[in-house]
Amino acid sequence: MSEFNHTPRLVLLPAVDVAGGKAVRLTKGEAGTETNYGDPVDAAAEWADQGADWIHLVDLDAAFGRGSNAGILKKVIRQVRGVNVELSGGIRDDASLENALEIGAKRINLGTAALENPEWAASVIAQYGEAIAIGLDVRGTTLAARGWTQDGGDLWQVMDRLEEAGAARYVVTDVTKDGTLQGPNLELLRQVMERTHRPVVASGGVSNLDDIAALRELVPLGLEGSIVGKALYAGAFTLAEALDVAGY
Repeated sequence: MSEFNHTPRLVLLPAVDVAGGKAVRLTKGEAGTETNYGDPVDAAAEWADQGADWIHLVDLDAAFGRGSNAGILKKVIRQVRGVNVELSGGIRDDASLENALEIGAKRINLGTAALENPEWAASVIAQYGEAIAIGLDVRGTTLAARGWTQDGGDLWQVMDRLEEAGAARYVVTDVTKDGTLQGPNLELLRQVMERTHRPVVASGGVSNLDDIAALRELVPLGLEGSIVGKALYAGAFTLAEALDVAGY
């Protein structure tokens, strides 16, 4: 155990997913599987109070192309001033990207746009650098786009292109695990980290503190952090317990 204590810290990003103005969690990213957890501003404030230094904030309506929660996102970011916010969902052009940065997001997670508009993604990566993370949402080795409703190409081919463009960071989600509490896909994470020297953030499947310990063991290989969602909302553990295991 003492050796584990010397493993570098795993950054934890509690997730606040917003749909219809409420904080929700989906199962496998599928519309219609929402579990409602109340006010997103309250949820974010709770994670901030419990010691989070990052929050992963997602506009699910924008991701699915069915609306926007822009006003609520702004309130959330204002509420947790001092906590870094990574913002995701529906950011596909200059206007939505600039607006996300203007309301105070520290980092933008590009998903569909990076797959469908590689030239734009490359120019944004060149312009904003560390402020841009690329979301790689994967089923097997096929990427998922448009709120995970469409195929977005081969993971490795897209990664080669993104590496060439100088992507600063990847957020990797196994769509089949997300919201299922079945444990993260450690093998997928290892494969991604073998193909890049850039930091990787894991997303999807964390169900217990052992999962967080297993993810922390990947930090020396290039894993920077993990997004944690359903397990926190379901009360499988507290954020304070998770942060302790993660090395805070």
